[in-house]
Parts: sequence; structure tokens; C-alpha cells
Amino acid sequence: MADTISDRKRSHLELCEGEEVEFAGKTTLLEQVDLVHDALPELAVEDVDVGTTLLGKRLRAPLLITGMTGGTEEASEINRGLAEVAEEHGIAFGLGSQRAMHRAPALAYTFEVRAHAPTALVLANLGVVQAGALPAAEVERLVRTVGADALCLHLNPAQELIQPGGDRDFRGGLDTIARLVRELPLRVVVKETGCGVSRRVGERLVAAGVRTVDVSGAGGTSWVKVEALRAGAPGRELGSLFADWGIPTAASLLGLRGLGLELIASGGIRNGLDVAKAIALGARVAGVALPVFRAYREGGRRAAGDFIARLAAGLRTAMVLTGSRDVEALGRAPVVLGSRLHEWVIAGGGA
Repeated sequence: MADTISDRKRSHLELCEGEEVEFAGKTTLLEQVDLVHDALPELAVEDVDVGTTLLGKRLRAPLLITGMTGGTEEASEINRGLAEVAEEHGIAFGLGSQRAMHRAPALAYTFEVRAHAPTALVLANLGVVQAGALPAAEVERLVRTVGADALCLHLNPAQELIQPGGDRDFRGGLDTIARLVRELPLRVVVKETGCGVSRRVGERLVAAGVRTVDVSGAGGTSWVKVEALRAGAPGRELGSLFADWGIPTAASLLGLRGLGLELIASGGIRNGLDVAKAIALGARVAGVALPVFRAYREGGRRAAGDFIARLAAGLRTAMVLTGSRDVEALGRAPVVLGSRLHEWVIAGGGA
């Protein structure tokens, strides 16, 4: 079992590093968002505070390195290195799915990053289908073993339907989420994996007691595309058909406004202006995966850290140019929305 899981995780890393795995025809729609320029911001750059809180923990910048990997020696090295980057920059760090660790306990070391990020906000990660088969005590054990602060339950039906040998039964997911929110003495985040969260789903999550959601919208990495590259001919054909499936990140954020959720914006975040726009649309923090992973592979911790610093610099510039002294003020900044984004919001019943 360990070999099978490790092979899949190794394949995911290789494909994300070297293949075209991003959405082709669909974007995040963040290009349909304009921030209104303030020609008299009455701010100095050093006045701007990009710090925020997520899940009750203070971050020096509203950024999260979202969960990517685990289950191989190579993944262990990547997790350690990126966790060190998160610690250095005072941002949050997410682990990849711990399904591998649960099925093959010998792989637990590939998720153990706390020694490398002693003060960072660290998020554990399990698929909601896998979590549904586990008692709360076992889920808590998996989270505690890696010293994480909270648990991400990920939703990925589109990916699983294309993945060779993936899940095909998604019944009971909402009940699992409600049970774990109720029974775990931990904060629970619900996250998609590149296809976004609609307002209707958001309302159901709120009713289940969820307070933090990572929209992980369409426009960045397409995990349908990744799995299609691993599949045989029928899977490749089906994956090609659904490669651009999902709700764009900007549309998902707008659709979830007004529900009282703490929102994480991931899915196609590529620069500091994207981060600023996401916050103006209601996000508390923005999450990145593929670009920071590729930077790390190209130049190690320094390159990954430089990428994070560029995100923060772009965000800080946007805050000055909108007259936003802090992240909370940026969240109230006026925005201009394009027609395509308006269509998504109307169709999805968003605010």
C-alpha cells in the first residue's frame, strides 16, 4: 500500500513540476476585478500593516502555502523546506493529504514539519471521504501527531472521478463534516481542490457548523488535468472534457460573502495584486501552491522565500494605492467588477 500511495504522490510532483497542469480556457476572473485608485492615500509604505489573523493565530502577512504533498522522501524534503519558508515569513503552512500516513504509518515522517516551523500556523489535511470512515479520536490523533493547529477537510470529487482508482461514492460528506466539527476539539477548515465552493454549498457548510472555508477556485492548477495525465485512454478523454470544470476563484469568493465565513482564497493566486483583489472580495488570506512549489524546485528555500516576499510587496503596493492602512481596510475598499464576474454572481446567488 505504501508503495502505491508513494508512487501516486511522486507522480503528482513530477507532473506539477514539468507539465502544463493549469486551467486553459477558464481563469480565476480576478482580471475582472479592479481596485479603485486613491491619488491621495495619505500613507507611507512603512505605515501599511499587512498582518492579519487566521483561525485565531496572528500572521505577519495574509498568506498560506496550501497543502500539496506528503508520502514520499521527496515530499518530506519539500514539506520541511516550505514549512521553514512559512516560519521565516510568518505565514501559514498546509500539509498534503494525510491519507498516506493513515494507511501506511511508516510515512508519517513525511508530514512532520513542526520542528522546522515551531511558531507557524500549520494545517493538517484529510479527504472528507476518508475522514468519514474514521472516528473523531483517530482523526484527532493524525492531527496531533504532526503538531498541527487545525484540520483541513478537503473536497475533491472532480479529481477523484478522473483519478485511476479514485473515489466514486461521495455520499455522507456533509454529515462527516458536521460530526467532526461537533466532536473534534480542533478548528476545522473545509477546502476544495481547484473547483471552487458555491454559495449553496457554503450555506450548507455554515449550517453544519463550519466557520472557515478555503474556496480553492478554478483558474490555477487543474487536478482533473493532473489525473488525466496519469490515466489511461478513457480517463484522459474524460479528463480532457472536464479539465476546465469549476467555479472561478473570484466568483466563489463573491458567492460566499455575507455568510459569516472566514475565507481563504486559493486557486490561481500568482502575484501580490491577486492577493489584494482577493482580500477586497472578502478573503482573510490568500493561498498559493504551484508557483511557490516551482520556485522551491528551481532555487530552494531562497527562491521560494523570494516569491513570498514579492507577493507581500505587491500586496503592500496595492494597499498604498487604495489608501488601505491595514488588511481590514483593504477588505472594505471599493471594487469594480466586470460583466463576466457579475454573471457568475447572479447565477450563483452571491452577494
